[in-house]
Amino acid sequence: MPIYLWKGVNSYGEKRKGKIEAPTESAAESQLRKTRITITTLKEKPKDIFENIALFQPKVTGKDVVIFTRQLSTMIDAGLPLVQSLEILGNQQENPTFKKMLNEVRMDVETGTTFADAMKKHDKAFDTLYCNMVDAGEVGGILDTILRRLAVFMEKNMTLKKKVKGAMTYPVICLAISGIITAVILIFVVPVFSKMFADFGSELPALTQFVVDMSAAAQSKWYVVVGTMFAISFVFKKIHATEKGHYAIDRMLLNAPVLGTLLRRIAVAKFTRTLGTMIQSGVPILESLNVVARTAGNKIIEQAVIRVADSITEGRTIAEPLEETGVFPSMVVQMINVGESTGALDIMLEKIADFYDEEVDQAVDNLTSAIEPVMMVFLGGLIGGLVIAMYLPIFKMASVVG
Repeated sequence: MPIYLWKGVNSYGEKRKGKIEAPTESAAESQLRKTRITITTLKEKPKDIFENIALFQPKVTGKDVVIFTRQLSTMIDAGLPLVQSLEILGNQQENPTFKKMLNEVRMDVETGTTFADAMKKHDKAFDTLYCNMVDAGEVGGILDTILRRLAVFMEKNMTLKKKVKGAMTYPVICLAISGIITAVILIFVVPVFSKMFADFGSELPALTQFVVDMSAAAQSKWYVVVGTMFAISFVFKKIHATEKGHYAIDRMLLNAPVLGTLLRRIAVAKFTRTLGTMIQSGVPILESLNVVARTAGNKIIEQAVIRVADSITEGRTIAEPLEETGVFPSMVVQMINVGESTGALDIMLEKIADFYDEEVDQAVDNLTSAIEPVMMVFLGGLIGGLVIAMYLPIFKMASVVG
């Protein structure tokens, strides 16, 4: 639907301008007259040449989906029909990619498709968990409640991701700075010393010779260094893409000191909150476990949850197979067992998730505290080693002269 840019005067004589979406220019004029705008200029907005190229379009962020979910929940709770709510939210959406998505969802719903099925066509914005919960909300007639729970769930997940990103920002910045400093020293500083050392006419210390050789390689064979880095990255991605490689890397990360503790707590918090939210929303337990497994983000957790789902089909409880996996702490297993026994599994899972959110905060603080001295020693050792390597021949020459 085309967009028209307009300028005009309102009923108070104030100048106004804006844009309006309408099928034709006359329809746009009609809509503006209803708002008591006296039109001075009205023209169709020029088309963006990149509007049909996905690469140049903005991505739909988690924040976009959360805001949409909260607003849609409020509108449905207020009694507005779903199609009308989608039309209003689509028209006021600033992100053009998301706006197009919502309009397509609205048109599908108008033609008789369920809301969940219409969303499944846009998996980049609405994942499996989202669609399954919406489906449960439609079937149970509690779509507004489900959307509200979804918004809360997504907000807590986003908070968790921000904590982890915050913890990893410091070491990434330190590594980037150390890489830049090392490159500058090898390319611009070491060659100056190399020319001076060449005039000495004596053999250089092993450390100095190693640094000089690295400098020569960085200047003359930089493409080999860059190519090697790309090759390592490519091989790592290929290994991670395989089932066994992905499993091995995830196990290594979970067993890593400090970082492994953080990842394990994040996995438990995500598992319990996702499963609790889905059960509370009326999604069947087996379907919930399958969705949780697919959205786990860790192969170890995914396979553990799949084993739990298989065990439940045999008539066992959730707690028994969870304990056998060895992935989940005994406290989590015991609390889930109590939740199953009392018929309050969803509430117990929510409490576990809240507890582990706090544990993640503590683990992030511990990780940051552990990383800071390590990075300082690493940076100091790297830069100090380069400086010492450059001054060793000078010290040697001074001792000979003395």
